[in-house]
Amino acid sequence: MGSLFRSEEMTLCQLFLQSEAAYACVSELGELGLVQFRDLNPDVNAFQRKFVNEVRRCDEMERKLRYLEKEIRRDGIPMLEIPGEVPEAPQPREMIDLEATFEKLENELREVNQNAEALKRNYLELTELKHILRKTQVFFDERLYCDADTGVYRSPLSFVAGVILRERIPAFERMLWRACRGNVFLRQAEIDTPLEDPSSSDQVYKSVFIIFFQGDQLKTRVKKICEGFRATLYPCPEAPADRREMAMGVMTRIEDLNTVLGQTQDHRHRVLVAAAKNIKNWFVKVRKIKAIYHTLNLFNLDVTQKCLIAECWVPALDMETIQLALRRGTERSGSSVPPILNRMETLEDPPTYNRTNKFTSAFQNLIYAYGVATYREVNPAPYTIITFPFLFAVMFGDLGHGALMAAFGFWMCYKEKPLQAKKIDSEIWNIFFGGRYIVLLMGLFSMYTGLIYNDIFSKSLNIFGSSWQNNYNESTLRENKALQLNPDSEDYLQYPYAFGIDPVWQLAEANKIIFMNAYKMKISIIIGVFHMLFGVCMSLWNHIYFKRRISIYVEFIPQIMFLTLLFFYMVLLMFIKWTTYGPTPPYFGSQDPEIVKTSGFCAPSILITFINMMLFKTDANTRPQCDPTMFAGQIGLQKFFVILALMCVPVMLFGKPYYLMKEQKKRDSQAHQSMEAAAENGAAGGAPAPAPRGHDDDITEVFIHQAIHTIEYVLGSVSHTASYLRLWALSLAHAQLAEVAWNMLLRKGLKSAGYQGGIYLYVVFAGWAAISVSILVLMEGLSAFLHTLRLHWVEFQSKFYSGEGYLFQPFSFEVILDSAGQTEE
Repeated sequence: MGSLFRSEEMTLCQLFLQSEAAYACVSELGELGLVQFRDLNPDVNAFQRKFVNEVRRCDEMERKLRYLEKEIRRDGIPMLEIPGEVPEAPQPREMIDLEATFEKLENELREVNQNAEALKRNYLELTELKHILRKTQVFFDERLYCDADTGVYRSPLSFVAGVILRERIPAFERMLWRACRGNVFLRQAEIDTPLEDPSSSDQVYKSVFIIFFQGDQLKTRVKKICEGFRATLYPCPEAPADRREMAMGVMTRIEDLNTVLGQTQDHRHRVLVAAAKNIKNWFVKVRKIKAIYHTLNLFNLDVTQKCLIAECWVPALDMETIQLALRRGTERSGSSVPPILNRMETLEDPPTYNRTNKFTSAFQNLIYAYGVATYREVNPAPYTIITFPFLFAVMFGDLGHGALMAAFGFWMCYKEKPLQAKKIDSEIWNIFFGGRYIVLLMGLFSMYTGLIYNDIFSKSLNIFGSSWQNNYNESTLRENKALQLNPDSEDYLQYPYAFGIDPVWQLAEANKIIFMNAYKMKISIIIGVFHMLFGVCMSLWNHIYFKRRISIYVEFIPQIMFLTLLFFYMVLLMFIKWTTYGPTPPYFGSQDPEIVKTSGFCAPSILITFINMMLFKTDANTRPQCDPTMFAGQIGLQKFFVILALMCVPVMLFGKPYYLMKEQKKRDSQAHQSMEAAAENGAAGGAPAPAPRGHDDDITEVFIHQAIHTIEYVLGSVSHTASYLRLWALSLAHAQLAEVAWNMLLRKGLKSAGYQGGIYLYVVFAGWAAISVSILVLMEGLSAFLHTLRLHWVEFQSKFYSGEGYLFQPFSFEVILDSAGQTEE
């Protein structure tokens, strides 16, 4: 429990390890994840450290594994997850076997890929030639004449044939026309099926072309243009018989290539399937080895080169566990010399370590986002577990919207393990999933406050029966739209609604907002004052723990008095007003004056009363029949409270500097007496004592620091109290937006009749649901979340939380593997 409410007590230790046992011991500490090592070689270059060669070997193994993983993913082969426990870090001698395995796999796969690429390139060339031989027959028929001597059809022109990417045809044709000045004839036909590029394995679309020309000069020019457009030229016989014979040979070679390609792909697939079964394990092993050698590079070697020395931060409660882990590592390595772990004395601030679980970690991260707690100061996280969702719910209070949020949070918690296993690569999703328990609690608390407000999608639930009744007939109600129910008549049954707000207020058009505003505004101030008082009380816990006795007298007591005498008193006035003044109407003359004074007609304004209290004046606008005070002696008590609160300010401002000055003078006086005694001893042959140095700069710094904090606290007490009014403002905005969405959309759909009305309701409900989820739940929820975060960071934590520490980052295989997995995703 100490770690939950205050960070763990940390110890700086010195660790001595035998060289042959260091690897195994560090491996055990990595599995444990409770030791943060310090770099004892900060001035040594990373390439000059002892184990840099081992780290390079691990980098090379990782490169080979990434290559294998890339090929496995490209073929769509599933990589088996690690069954059971994660494998332990292998022994150093196993690195050679791993390197040999990865080298063999990489070479074999590269050789197979090169052969497959060569075969695919050959297959592509034969396929393109096949299409050329088929498509060019039509072109030759158009340009042939019959030789009278041989009876063979021949073309009077020379030609070249080839294949080019389809998208380059228009530019290719223009270039030929311009460069050859129109003295060439181009014919082209599209290849219907896409062809596979052997280099990238992409599917590309190409076209067959044949160019007729006359003369060697044009032939040279045409070939250069083809080369520039990366067109592939193929030999194409002019005689039909020769083309048929060549086509038959091409088809035979294509069939043979298909057989060889299939065998090559099968062999490649078998290699990758075998690798896919173990690649996850291999990654874990290599990363653990690399992490161990990285850590060993932080150590120092003693003069004998046989012992490694390390310094590390460890939790004091886990010293025995760490000793056991070191013993296990020594036994695994076969070393006969046990490791030595010594505590060290240091003036350095230790790191902050709060133990968390999957539930508390999200709330702890909210605190860390503001700043890591100073070592051993009070941790706000356990209180935030309750106050954060509650303050959110005050702004977001709606039973329906809260149920939607709670359902989403419950679903994420219920499907926790499957969703974690998917490793979804979306920053927004990871934020939601990381705070799934916060979302669940915010939804549940919003349902509770929704019941208090009696608000579900801007409507109310009449569960216990309203405490109001209507005694007017229908015509009176229709003719008097501003008609109000009288709480002092038979309209009110003289007992309140059993739980929350009476549902009748949802029907009140004239004064619903006035009533809800007054209620929520006062509730916001009450919650805010109690929240700030709790924050100031937390500072007392810090002062007691750190033995800052003077801070209790000159900081905590004046602060708590200032806040209590002014703002807690204002809260008390609210409760006095609620319990003292009732709905009795002021019928002057015939009724008891005491009854008149306690009626709602005479209830004074809390705001005006507080302003008059601060200005030492009374309200001149009070009605003559009414008493401006709520209880006897109120004016005198208020003046006493204000004077006492103002007297607390100089105590906060000058108390600590005065105390430090007094203590300094006391020390200087003692030093002066020591000097006089030393001078007397010097006359007898003793050495003189050094003169004391002044500390005026330290006193000035403390005075400036105290002045800043005093001004911040006094002014902040006013501004922070007003800041809690955001609870009322956002609650009002949420309720009004929900009401607008209901009245403008769903209400009209529910009032429509007939089958057309059913269709209309279907469409309208879809729009209302979309607005409710996107705007009222997501956007309004985000707004309320950010405002709640501000109230905790500024108004609450500023009273006691400095947040000037640094986080405990232990050497942990679990953390390293998780971060490596997220980087891969």
